[in-house]
Amino acid sequence: MPIDKPDPAAAQPQIEWLTPHLGLAYRVDRTLMQTQSPYQLIDVLQTPAFGRVFRLDGCLMTAEADEWFYHENLALLPAISHPAPRRALVIGGGDGGSARQLLKDRQLTSLVVCELDAQVVDMAKRYFASVHQGAFDDPRLRLQIGDGLAYVAQSQAQVDLLVLDLTDPQGFAAPLYQPAFFNHCARLLGEQGVLSLHLGSPQWQPQRVSRLLADLRQQFAIVRLILVPIALYGGLWAMACASQRTDPKALTSAEVERRLLERGIDGLNYYNGDTHVAALALPNFVRRLLPAERPA
Repeated sequence: MPIDKPDPAAAQPQIEWLTPHLGLAYRVDRTLMQTQSPYQLIDVLQTPAFGRVFRLDGCLMTAEADEWFYHENLALLPAISHPAPRRALVIGGGDGGSARQLLKDRQLTSLVVCELDAQVVDMAKRYFASVHQGAFDDPRLRLQIGDGLAYVAQSQAQVDLLVLDLTDPQGFAAPLYQPAFFNHCARLLGEQGVLSLHLGSPQWQPQRVSRLLADLRQQFAIVRLILVPIALYGGLWAMACASQRTDPKALTSAEVERRLLERGIDGLNYYNGDTHVAALALPNFVRRLLPAERPA
């Protein structure tokens, strides 16, 4: 429910723990909303560093000030990698940020956003217009409230892009990071379709990143790790693109810029041809997390 009150803990920083020994500290000016949905505790906070942020079960999800580091790369890097995306599916993504970025592509004809928690969407519509920017009203978008695992498992409609805009692999989201679910994703994507998802911190959660890459490799011929700096998540963050035939690394900076222009995608804060190439360049400690190539 909306409460809009000064936070009594504002004098002391809030801490989001990345590991038992390392956390991100941030101050909160006001609590704008707090509600317990059937699935999770939802908080909307006003902060001096990030503007409005929302948390799910106490974990930071999205911030006005830097959401584009995450959403532009999670959505547009795979979209631009695909030669002609027409149909897209977002699992999760109730704040509308990934949908907003995908809908910038004028080639896209349909987008389904399947979000488990209707109250997350209601919260985003009320407090995060700067993130979704009207995406939920786009006639190409269909909002599906329900279990993403069941939706993907039961769907027969192929898609060109499948974006997993999820919380970390725990709780209700945990089954959506398992090999069986990745197998269903591969079925919907066919040969050229592209899956994207976030993995975690390669520095502080290397085992998780390595395991997820290995699981993806069992289902997809091409798995590319992407590195993006995201302050809200504590620093360097890993995402992945997976496909049978579409390889983000095959694109030059010039080709990325050409596709952005051709598809009418502009107003970006982060993603461009140079960052596309740079995000796929891996330091040595990250290279060591990569699984062996899948046997032919």
